[in-house]
Amino acid sequence: MSEVLKDTRFAIRNSGAAGILAESWRTNAEQVLAAIDFPTTRMEAWKYTRVAKIKNTSFEVLPVTVDTSNITFPVSGDAITLVFVNGFFQAGASTPVLPAGLTCQPLSTLGETERAALVSTLKLEDEIFNALNTAYATDGAVVQIAAKAVIEKPIQLIHILTGDKAIANVRNFIVAEKFSQAQIVQAYFAEKATDCFANVVTEVQVGENANLTINKIQYENASCFHIATEEVRQDKDAVFTINTLTLNGGFVRNNLHIAVQGQNCETNLNGAYILKEKQHVDNHTIVDHRVANCVSNELYKGVMNDQSTAVFNGKVFVRKDAQKINAFQSNGNVLLSDNATVNSKPELDLCG
Repeated sequence: MSEVLKDTRFAIRNSGAAGILAESWRTNAEQVLAAIDFPTTRMEAWKYTRVAKIKNTSFEVLPVTVDTSNITFPVSGDAITLVFVNGFFQAGASTPVLPAGLTCQPLSTLGETERAALVSTLKLEDEIFNALNTAYATDGAVVQIAAKAVIEKPIQLIHILTGDKAIANVRNFIVAEKFSQAQIVQAYFAEKATDCFANVVTEVQVGENANLTINKIQYENASCFHIATEEVRQDKDAVFTINTLTLNGGFVRNNLHIAVQGQNCETNLNGAYILKEKQHVDNHTIVDHRVANCVSNELYKGVMNDQSTAVFNGKVFVRKDAQKINAFQSNGNVLLSDNATVNSKPELDLCG
């Protein structure tokens, strides 16, 4: 087993934060971690993205309390807001009053029974960062939009990294029930952060006829690492949109896994990235069309300068009984330097 996992596990245990999810989940994740190592460029999914710097850095959990008056990062001043610093909830900077039809709370406020009742479809086998998150998540947001509820204000989840070699394993659970409508903003920033690592997993359930939009803003710094995984399930007639804007960060990997499991769904994945110096961003998407009469749209655009690198790997699965599917993909890039590099790989898999 890689030394970095030993170091990370040791640091988490000694900080008094051994992981907040259900014990059975953490035990399973520990077993996976004991059997696998970090991905290499010999693996197709990581062919253009090296994680050696993550592997060779010993991270530490650094719970901090911040002066909420100094938090200047909110995307919207008129929003329902939860703030997390290094993966720990900051009550003083968060919105205490919620509208009818919305439950929005930090994972840490749930009791053991409530945490055990959470539903997860996240793959752990052969997915070291998913397993790491499951074993050592310190906090995250639990958002539930009630059936037929229309939440007018955006729900804003702000994550801030600070300190030296801090790791933030954040786990979010979002459920949009039948006929509901909401917009969620996930914003990631760095403040006086050096070699910090955000490892974020967000599990999303979009119910029948629900309409959910996630706007993700990544603005950390050139020394930070960021791996985000969105695991999404769509029921029939649901509309799901995710817009990912990467403006800063030394190493960014976005994993989007969408299971379209109901007919007449619409799925929209949009991304934009502006990179410079030696920044690297990797957008890896999977849209799994399991049933008929659905449409998915993917549009990713980037502007690259200096020695920056970008990856777009979009894979669409069309299952045997998934007839009348429209799946669109587009990746456009502007290279401002001869030394900038883009690797683009759209894929279609017609499953038997």
